This record gives sequence, C-alpha cells and structure tokens, in this order.
Amino acid sequence: MLRISPDAQVSPLADIEDSVRGTLIEIGAGCRIDSFVKVKPVGGGGEIVIGTNSYINSGTVIYSGNGVRIGSNVLIAANCTLAPVNHEFRDRNRPIVEQRFMPSRGGILIEDDVWIGCNSVILDGAILRRGCVVAAGSVVRGELPAYAVCAGNPAVVQDYRK
Repeated sequence: MLRISPDAQVSPLADIEDSVRGTLIEIGAGCRIDSFVKVKPVGGGGEIVIGTNSYINSGTVIYSGNGVRIGSNVLIAANCTLAPVNHEFRDRNRPIVEQRFMPSRGGILIEDDVWIGCNSVILDGAILRRGCVVAAGSVVRGELPAYAVCAGNPAVVQDYRK
C-alpha cells in the first residue's frame, strides 16, 4: 500500500514501487524525494515509513526488507543504500539465490534530525539516533548514539553537540 502526503514532493523520475504483498510505503508531509530515487519492497514484509520534512537525494535506493523507519527532518545525500535484509549463504549445497534471506536483525531505524552523507550504506539492524551525522562513504550496521558523528566506520564515533 502506497501513501504519499499531498504536501510531499516526489520527482516524476523517482521509482517508487507499490508492494504486491500489501507492505506499507508512506511518505510524510513536506518530504522531498529526488529524481532517480528507488524505493523497492523486497526481501521481507517490513514497512517503509518516512517522516515529515525529510529529503531523499538522487540515486538513493531503499529496500523494504525487514522495515525502514526514517524520522522527520532527515537528510539523505545522493547514492545511499538502505538495505534492511541479508541473503542467506551458509548452505554450500544450494545456490545463494535459493537460500532466501537470513532472520531479521530488526530493520533500520533513523530517528529525527539525522544527516547521512553520500554513498553511505545503512544495513539491517542499524539504529541512527537523533541528530547523528554519518560521513560520506560510511557503512553502518549497528547503533549510533544521539548527536554522534560516524566517520567511515561505526567504531569511529564522537559526540559533536556537547
């Protein structure tokens, strides 16, 4: 089910696929979804919910997987990937494509007032707390504390708003 606020601005060049299984995809008021953003319900039954006044920049891909919740006033720069799902691969007797998906690590939660730099990858189980900043090219798979900066590696985190 696709719900887009009438106050949201979605580029006609964005590709938001409606779910064939009824998964909710919701885009809040004041959001801007740029050209060449791809929203794809795949790999699980999770919802994609984007809060108010958030901006998703060109080339970003968001999979539904185990669910993605994006808060309000979030900035996601160009060419980011949000992938809340993991392929299973441990059975050597079966091709990976036949093994389907691993159990959920909780999906992705991005709280309010977060900035994600370009070319970042946010993985299943990631929690980005309020006000944190993810530097360009980072890979996030765990929890980032509120008002922290993640510089390329989740282990390199510092509080920047004391």
